[in-house]
Amino acid sequence: MKKAIFFILLTPMIFLVFACNGNQQPGWKTDAILKVGTDATYPPFEMVDTKTGQPDGFDIDIMKAICRINGWRPEFIVTPFDGIISGLKGNKYDCIISAMTITEQRQAIVDFSESYYLAGQVIAVPPDDTIINSANDLRGKKVGVQLGTTGEKMAKSLSGLLVFSFDNIGAAFIDMENGQIDAILNDWPTTNEYIRLKGTAKTVGEILSKEYYGIALKKGDRELITKIDSAITIIKGNGEYDNIYEKWFNPVP
Repeated sequence: MKKAIFFILLTPMIFLVFACNGNQQPGWKTDAILKVGTDATYPPFEMVDTKTGQPDGFDIDIMKAICRINGWRPEFIVTPFDGIISGLKGNKYDCIISAMTITEQRQAIVDFSESYYLAGQVIAVPPDDTIINSANDLRGKKVGVQLGTTGEKMAKSLSGLLVFSFDNIGAAFIDMENGQIDAILNDWPTTNEYIRLKGTAKTVGEILSKEYYGIALKKGDRELITKIDSAITIIKGNGEYDNIYEKWFNPVP
């Protein structure tokens, strides 16, 4: 009788244990696929390699290194920057690496890894322009920015500008070359890369801000943030970060 009662009492407990275990998440273990959102129109951070058709760039190499250290397999999902956070919240990918500045507004809806890059806004103008030399000279001018970026936010905060927002910054440079806009406000690393490759613009004035890039994750995903932060610390300490930086920002001619 005691055995029967014990079995009756124990059976629900066993069922409860198995039910709880069945609902546990597997976690970020070795060989997991990490889906990564990126806007591959922003060299040298992220762009599509014309030979392979795959995303490439500084951010892509950083994420590949993070995944290798954690034993993950990265899967890059290319998406427009303006809707990239919405895609994260909609579970289209697990994180974002896309030259994304850590801001208070973004921190209200996503979490960020530790910063992995310091950038800032700079003004670009046609090579023969002699009128625009600083932000003060942008009043009344047509200024191109990328939609959804901190450059767009800064441009809209300055008085007297005519702000034109583009889906990608390359389109803004093309319009400036064609005389459709007067200047561009954009992160200096990408602006410098465009000038290096095309030679159809120049920067003027000082860098207008300090902006720290981070990897964006869903709110509360502490395990993933911890593993990513740990990997960033490792690559900064073992020289791999420096090698990736040299590859993309100081390329051998």
